[in-house]
Amino acid sequence: MGTDTAPVVTAALVAGLLAGYGIAIPVGAVATCLVSLTARTSLRTGVCAALGVATADGLYALLAALGGTALAVALQPVLLPLRRASALVLLALAVRGAVTVLRRYRARHLPAGPQRDAVSPARAYATLLGITLLNPTTVVYFTALVLGTRATEAVRPPEQAVFVLAALVASASWQLLLAGGGALLGRALTGHRGRLATGLVSSAVIAVLAARMLLTS
Repeated sequence: MGTDTAPVVTAALVAGLLAGYGIAIPVGAVATCLVSLTARTSLRTGVCAALGVATADGLYALLAALGGTALAVALQPVLLPLRRASALVLLALAVRGAVTVLRRYRARHLPAGPQRDAVSPARAYATLLGITLLNPTTVVYFTALVLGTRATEAVRPPEQAVFVLAALVASASWQLLLAGGGALLGRALTGHRGRLATGLVSSAVIAVLAARMLLTS
C-alpha cells in the first residue's frame, strides 16, 4: 500500500468507526429490546440479537457506501411508510412482551433463572435484524454523515470496504456491550417480581418510543 493511499484508508477507517458508534450509541427502542431480551433469556441469545442489529447497520453502511447521496434521495418517498411500519412492529412487540410476562407471572411460570429456551438465538438474530432494517433513517444517517460531503469524489472499493467494516465493528462492539449489560441485569433480577418489573418496564419504554415515532411521522 503506497504512502498516498494510507491516509485515505485511515480516514475511511476513522469515518466508519465514528459512523458506527454514532448510529449505535443513542439508546432507542431497538437498544431497549436488546437489553430486555438478554435479561429475560441468556447472554448467548443476547449476543445473537446484538449481531442482528450490527448486521443491519453494516448493510445500511454498505448501501450508503455504494449508493451515496442518490440512495437517500431515492428513499425519500418510502421513509414515512417505513417509519410507521417500524413503530407498529415495536408496538406489537411491546404488547406481546407485556402480555407474556403477565401471563407467566400469574401462572408462576417466570423462572428464577434465565429462560434459555424461550427465544432461540437464531430467532433473536432474525428479529433484531428485521426491526433494525425497518428503520430507514440509518442509511440516511450514513449518507449524510460521511458520503454526502464527498458526492463529487471518486470513492474506491478499498475505501468503501474499510468504511463498511469499521462501521460494522463499531456497531457490533456497542451492541455486544448492551447485551452484556442485559445479562448482568438478568442475573440481578432473578426473582418472579424482578422479572415481572423488567418485562413491564421494558415493554412500556418500547411502547412510548414507538408511539412517539408515530406521532412525529
